[in-house]
Amino acid sequence: MTGTRIAALGHYQPAKVLTNGDLAALVDTSDEWISSRVGIRTRHMAGPDEPVDELAAHAAGKALAAAGLGPADIDLVLVATSTAIDRSPNTAARVAARLGMGSPATMDLNVVCAGFTHALATADHAIRAGGARRALVIGADKMTEVTDWTDRTTCVLVGDGAGAAVVEAVAEGDEPCIGPVLWGSVPEMGNAVRIEGTPPRFAQEGQSVYRWATQRLPALARQACERSGLAPEDLAGVVLHQANLRIIEPLAAKIGAVNAVVARDVIESGNTSAASIPLALAKLVERGELPSGAPTLLFGFGGNLSYAGQVVRVP
Repeated sequence: MTGTRIAALGHYQPAKVLTNGDLAALVDTSDEWISSRVGIRTRHMAGPDEPVDELAAHAAGKALAAAGLGPADIDLVLVATSTAIDRSPNTAARVAARLGMGSPATMDLNVVCAGFTHALATADHAIRAGGARRALVIGADKMTEVTDWTDRTTCVLVGDGAGAAVVEAVAEGDEPCIGPVLWGSVPEMGNAVRIEGTPPRFAQEGQSVYRWATQRLPALARQACERSGLAPEDLAGVVLHQANLRIIEPLAAKIGAVNAVVARDVIESGNTSAASIPLALAKLVERGELPSGAPTLLFGFGGNLSYAGQVVRVP
């Protein structure tokens, strides 16, 4: 068994941008109402001819290019998504086909907003156990396709996008760069965030999620740090699920990550579900706000009600 690392990252968002002003023309809302309550100003929206596997493939291609690798170098593709309309072939298989891969194992993970951190842990475990050599881990969601555009409590929240990471073993003798995962769920609150029905629609009990996240998550996030042997003040970055700025900012403060850069991509991207963490992380790295090797806490939470977090060293 050996440790793993994130070798490279990539992200992708559709070209169309939806502003708060655009939404005010659709439902009874305003820029001030949205900004003050959730902190979102803009979000990206995929068109009807842009399926979620296309978003995922764009992000994955960028991650491969950043790693200096080709499709044949990957033997495991994991896609975290809850908005794939078709059940088969799964999104991971379609991504592999789009990228011209050989014969990788392909799996989708549906853990909604905590999907990417679950998938990252799964890739870490698979490589450590010898079941894979190098993995593509992707978070991709097209939330606008499962949104009720007459419901002002949810339509103002969502956006579309994808983020991807190339995960591989560290060199022999090197320290692991992906820390142990802390994951779990709150089954009795499973209905607090939902995508259900025909056609499927996103709904949530916003106040219940807000209270749980702000009251329970700080202790869980600190446990994730402890599993990596770090104190919260040792963190250089914190990338939480980008659900709501009113959750992200107090949660980061309660964790005690006083020296960390805190991702606030929700402002320009909205809630992109499983895409939100890799999307925000890739942007921080691309802009140079997190230097190579910076210890960064990733923590996803949301649908099911599930959570998963780990400390990683950024590429």
